[in-house]
Amino acid sequence: MKRRNFMKAAAALSVAPVVSQALPLENKLSFSKDKEIYEWRIYTLAGNGDLLDAFLKDTLIPVYNRKNIRVGAFKLYKLQEEDKEQRHLLLIYPDITTYHQVKKTIWSDPDFRQNAQTFYDTTAPAPVYSNFESYLCEAFDKIPVLRKPEPERTLFELRIYHSPNEEANQRKVKMFNMGEIDVFDKVGINSVFYGEILAGPRMPALLYLTWYKDEETRNKAWKEFGSHPEWKRMAALPEYAYTATNNQSIFLSPLPYSQL
Repeated sequence: MKRRNFMKAAAALSVAPVVSQALPLENKLSFSKDKEIYEWRIYTLAGNGDLLDAFLKDTLIPVYNRKNIRVGAFKLYKLQEEDKEQRHLLLIYPDITTYHQVKKTIWSDPDFRQNAQTFYDTTAPAPVYSNFESYLCEAFDKIPVLRKPEPERTLFELRIYHSPNEEANQRKVKMFNMGEIDVFDKVGINSVFYGEILAGPRMPALLYLTWYKDEETRNKAWKEFGSHPEWKRMAALPEYAYTATNNQSIFLSPLPYSQL
């Protein structure tokens, strides 16, 4: 797993921004109000992942599909020596009401309960994962509906941006909505989704997912982004200073049964 701490605070700025001097947080653009809800799960495996893969592929994902919920499934792109293997799951809901309904009704689905019981009975005394983290997110205004990646994708990158407080987090969301995503599009950082985290293990934060043909195209795109004049202009604006001060990057590969 690759993690990075960066953008410690717009070092070129000598004075921290005063909230009252910052631009209003409301976006100036007109966007759709029908925004998707994303549930991102990170399973940390306690052993071999085959049993969990079989459960996800043959039991869990099919019951979500019956409720018209698509699911992306991923593993770590390159397992570092110090890392434990993981499985990442993305569940895509059309709205928060559907999320709540599915959470409640999945346990009354007779096929799911019958097919899942063996897995639950087997793994209760001998868990296949030590825990899973869960992030509940609302899509950004700029991209209210997920963009499906192209078939040639081999590398996904999940980024989680932590902010020092809720107000700073809102300014970082605005920064994406008002221009940062546009620069991504220009340089080949291929967006899948952006989510404002409503509930998660560490707050306040946001997360987003991008895809690439391979590592080379990913590195080239990010190099171009770093030197892009529009990004440099935005990064120097006082209203966007200190918005994301602790960031995590996770490289992922799609699993054979992923629907993304």
